[in-house]
Amino acid sequence: MPQPFFSDIGLRLMQEGLVSGNFGNLSVRAHGGMYITAGGSFLDETTEPVFVPLRGPVPDAASSEYRVHLEAYRASSHTACVHAHPPFAVAASLVFDRIEPVDSEGSLLCPLVPVVEGPPGTQELARAVAGGISSSPVALARGHGTFAFGATLREALILTSAVEHACKILYYLGEFGGFRR
Repeated sequence: MPQPFFSDIGLRLMQEGLVSGNFGNLSVRAHGGMYITAGGSFLDETTEPVFVPLRGPVPDAASSEYRVHLEAYRASSHTACVHAHPPFAVAASLVFDRIEPVDSEGSLLCPLVPVVEGPPGTQELARAVAGGISSSPVALARGHGTFAFGATLREALILTSAVEHACKILYYLGEFGGFRR
């Protein structure tokens, strides 16, 4: 059962300021489905993840973002996902249609991050993220957060961190351009 490692990654996300409160979720592909954090859970606490089958009824306890994770696993070979709400990345998503990192780590790990549209927890967002990760391991939902995919939760965490760092660099360079609503 993956829950201890889930809380290790969740704690790291909290410590790095990539999530706050009970925002965000984690999942790993499993035979016939995936394990995902429970809706409303705090990622830095050890709680039982919820098994969601690739096909069939979804348990009520599953995170509301289960659609995004399932659609991405159906459309790719990725085996782990970290969904976070990194503040600089969320801010960048309100200014840019794609993130093009200028720092070395961002350029190496995720040279282009698509910004996708769709309300949280919807099939619309699920389709948009699945399309976005066809060309990048990370998709950024406008005004919402990152969905980073990899072979492991650790890899997805590193990608999440890299995107947030790249967005901080863009901000410090003045690239956000004084966004006004």
